[in-house]
Amino acid sequence: MPERPQAVFAMTAQNVPHIFPPEVLARLRACVEIDPTLVVDDFTDPRARETLARAEVLVTGWGCPTLDAAALDAVPALRAVLHAAGSVKGFTTPEVWKRGILVSSAAAANALPVAEYTLAMILLAGKDVFAFRDLLRTRRTYPYGGIVPGIGNFHRRVGVVGASRIGRRLIELLRPHDLVVSLADPYVDEAEAGRLGVPLLPLDELLRTSDIVTVHAPQTPETRRLVGARELALMPDGSVLINTARGSLVDHDALVEELRAGRLTAILDVTDPEPLPAGSPLFDLPNAFLTPHLAGSQGNELARLGLTVVAEAERLLTGDGLRYAVDHSVLERAA
Repeated sequence: MPERPQAVFAMTAQNVPHIFPPEVLARLRACVEIDPTLVVDDFTDPRARETLARAEVLVTGWGCPTLDAAALDAVPALRAVLHAAGSVKGFTTPEVWKRGILVSSAAAANALPVAEYTLAMILLAGKDVFAFRDLLRTRRTYPYGGIVPGIGNFHRRVGVVGASRIGRRLIELLRPHDLVVSLADPYVDEAEAGRLGVPLLPLDELLRTSDIVTVHAPQTPETRRLVGARELALMPDGSVLINTARGSLVDHDALVEELRAGRLTAILDVTDPEPLPAGSPLFDLPNAFLTPHLAGSQGNELARLGLTVVAEAERLLTGDGLRYAVDHSVLERAA
């Protein structure tokens, strides 16, 4: 058995026991030497200096300090960063790649709950569940068992904006349902869309022809306000916009105008800004359904992120390549 490399947690300390509950932590400690009571949020902390100087692996997560040159100088033996969360764009710097440090991310594991959330919202929106919940709450009675026209998920048209990890996982989850799914993504060609099993459409056409539009593009300067007033105007009356990506991808002022007109419905797990100011009209509009950025890994789902890191640590120990290595050449356009 190869000697276990020294590792250090670098994340918000209170997240460690959620991401690495006892059985997951035991597996991690079987392949790396790591002290769960030492969690670094400052690479200049003298209490961590000696351990950092020997560390070959950083186990990172939400709250990890920026890995700039000064931070990396404190970890001279570092050869791998195993990130127990999604995107690494918030804390990595060009210095990481310049030094040839391997970086792995649990983004694929984090994509699953977001895709599951989105699937649930698509199916609920197809039944117009939120409007009927409010109607029943207000009237306290309803003709149960009657036929409700205009709702249902048989051949409901769903447009997926962005073939990110989440977008691709969602397409997989949608496959067993009798829905008509299409995709818009400028980085996907017809052959790749064919492998995904969906038609590839220009964004404008997807917006015009979808009953439900769900946004899964990355946050980049090019995607800011990707869905603005012009794009929202293309959506059919009665259609639904779902955003679980980043709030900045949707023009909220334009969306509020459409919602006030009663033309669209919005399901938003992310907003811009986040959190919304208390006076935002989105809180009170009956056709806006808001959740507080909880589509990603929460509660017991966090252990899935830890298990992903454990599997990567095991691969490091045996000399196998990382399964979820981050390709920095495409990082800027990745979600």
